[in-house]
Amino acid sequence: MVRGATGANGREPIMHQQLSDLVIARLRESITSGVYKPGDRLVEGRIAQELDVSRVPVREALRALAVEGLVEVRPRHGAVVASFDPATARELVQIRATLEGLNARLAAEHCTPELVRRIEKVLQEGNAKVAAGETSGLLELNARFHDLLYSAGANAMLAELMRSMRDRSRMLFVNASDEEVRITWEEHAAILRAVQSGDAAFAALLAERHVTRAAQYYLDNIAR
Repeated sequence: MVRGATGANGREPIMHQQLSDLVIARLRESITSGVYKPGDRLVEGRIAQELDVSRVPVREALRALAVEGLVEVRPRHGAVVASFDPATARELVQIRATLEGLNARLAAEHCTPELVRRIEKVLQEGNAKVAAGETSGLLELNARFHDLLYSAGANAMLAELMRSMRDRSRMLFVNASDEEVRITWEEHAAILRAVQSGDAAFAALLAERHVTRAAQYYLDNIAR
């Protein structure tokens, strides 16, 4: 629940911009995690009721997410979750794969032992969930793995670009099978080993292949 003013629970009022940012974050997460799927209508009133806010921050959030490319506002139809045409999907995958490869190359050159330990901890948690057949929390762990790898790359501008691309392309990766999830975490481990060994070229190659392969189901079945 996102509240916009002090109520019976005694919470402090949330300033308008802060409330708007919270609604944007909540909707972005729902879209990129697959709760709302491409083509789904985003009805202001329904979302406002679900989040316990007025329509104003919801309307602002939809406009902001339209700028990000996650939402389309169609005349006489309202807002819907953006769909990727084949060309756009392939372009997103190509760009993200290239950026991830560049970051992995930089990570192999700059990663510190402390960051390696933190990434290894995330890998252990992810692998434990995969082994137990648990899906809850895996998306968050996946994001943490990549965020830490971005930190290892030590290029703030590149990290910012990649987070933007990850948000825009994340819905291409949400319908993964159990086998796909297992392979994903094996690839994470291989990327980290290459980074640890300082093999920049191999780390870049593995990171590029990781993105391309993970998106292959979408590319094969939708983006034809």
